[in-house]
Amino acid sequence: MSGVFGRVFGKSKEQSQASALASIDKLSETLEMLEKKENLLMKKANLEVEKAKAFTKAKNKKAALQCLKRKRLYEQQVEQLGNFQLRIHDQMIMLEGAKATTETVDALRTGASAMKAMHKSTNIDDVDKTMDEINDNMENMRQIQDLLSAPMGAASDFDEDELEAELADLEGEELEAQLLAPTTSAPMTAPARVPQQSSRPTAQSSKTEDDELAALQAEMAM
Repeated sequence: MSGVFGRVFGKSKEQSQASALASIDKLSETLEMLEKKENLLMKKANLEVEKAKAFTKAKNKKAALQCLKRKRLYEQQVEQLGNFQLRIHDQMIMLEGAKATTETVDALRTGASAMKAMHKSTNIDDVDKTMDEINDNMENMRQIQDLLSAPMGAASDFDEDELEAELADLEGEELEAQLLAPTTSAPMTAPARVPQQSSRPTAQSSKTEDDELAALQAEMAM
């Protein structure tokens, strides 16, 4: 039964949307026709003005007045067409707004239906049950990992405290051996003595200087 109503209301909604679109198209065509007619009437009014000017130059006052009367009639029709266009614009705006409102409501209704369907497929009790199963599985896995990481065989009989104490004793013995080891130092070497030069000239050098001095004096005496 609900399927029948859905098809009926669905067709009705589609028909209303199609009708709105057709109405907007019809109004657009009418508006375009009125604009063309308005332009034509304005051209006719301008033409009557030109005729009136020509008759005025020709001193034909009666004909000029007739032209101005026709111009006024054309202007009145232009004003009426302007009012018609305003009404059509208002109608188009209202139809477009109604169409947008209908589409928005349809979209919201579709979203609400989808949300309702998801809520039906998701039960809070099922969610709680699923979370409990996940927690149980994680706890079981943790216990399995603890069992696998526990020492087995002979290694499980070792006392960790005794092993730590034995390691501390070994470290103490190593430190004591380092402290008692004799220290050796390299022998000190005496600094090398630098020979001092004698301040007294040798006899040979003194004799040479005397000979040079005597030769210089003899040369000056000549």
